[in-house]
Amino acid sequence: MRIQSENLSVQRRRINLTISADVIAEAKALSLNTSQAAEAGIREAVRRAREADWRRKNHAAISAHNARIDKDGPLLTPDWARE
Repeated sequence: MRIQSENLSVQRRRINLTISADVIAEAKALSLNTSQAAEAGIREAVRRAREADWRRKNHAAISAHNARIDKDGPLLTPDWARE
């Protein structure tokens, strides 16, 4: 099945998920589109996992940068932060 989303062709796939019966019952009672809700949740989980991965991979550089800022201060101070 294909849908058009903001002029981008997105291929969609059917999958099987196992979800708690009480969660599904509440979603249906609220007339939620469970496919869209599941996709949104998975997208958010992917975004968080990518962010965590990026932070792990860049931990040394971030720590070095923060140590330099603590030692020497910022290289540039914006006008709004000047006294």
